[in-house]
Amino acid sequence: MKRPVQVVLLVLSGLGLLQVSLFTDLFLRYVKPGMRPLLIASGAVLLALGLAEARAVYRRTRHDEAHPPPHVAWLLFLPALSLLLYAPPALGAYTAAREAPRVVETQDARDEDFDPLPATSPLPITLGDFTRRVQQDRTQAIKGRTVEMTGFVTPAGEDGSWYLTRLLISCCAADVQSVKVRVYGVAAPKADTWVSVTGTWHPGGTLGTSSARVALDVRTVSEVERPSNSYMDALPLG
Repeated sequence: MKRPVQVVLLVLSGLGLLQVSLFTDLFLRYVKPGMRPLLIASGAVLLALGLAEARAVYRRTRHDEAHPPPHVAWLLFLPALSLLLYAPPALGAYTAAREAPRVVETQDARDEDFDPLPATSPLPITLGDFTRRVQQDRTQAIKGRTVEMTGFVTPAGEDGSWYLTRLLISCCAADVQSVKVRVYGVAAPKADTWVSVTGTWHPGGTLGTSSARVALDVRTVSEVERPSNSYMDALPLG
């Protein structure tokens, strides 16, 4: 690859990283919030290297390479330009439909390990906490309770049901895992739509054991905005 091409690639990559991490929150589509300082630093280093290389090229009077750069090298510009012109969207239903649900942490079976549920109705709860209550809480405190959860729609592809879904990451989108609650009683909205739902546990298996189905008989569905940080299992807003 000729040095002028290297210069352009370094500068574009640096500007792309700074664009998504310093001036916007688009970086949350790919990594956790804690990675922001590293992305900003990486973008600044790439930009500085590109400018330094540009200065060196400008001062050169002779070219080191007599042959044109390989055409495949130009493909490296595509990811750099995409960060500047069109940042790829966050992962969603397409990924979740191909991911097995994440196994939530096993809690000790002793009843006192689960705090009493607040009397609030509907009860705001995360998908992970709902899963634990359904499959591990032997007091069956979730039985008959109206809960409220937020996530995005993932089609189930059978019997008219669908999944309320959250995607979780440990570091970046490459290690994504899903948390799903199967939804019954309401026709599926469009895939990837973010919704807040209320409903009660859909009976199946023995509540409080691993045989219990992680499912919900939904009463209401309302569309909500996608959160800026969508890779976390958070409580419904408001």
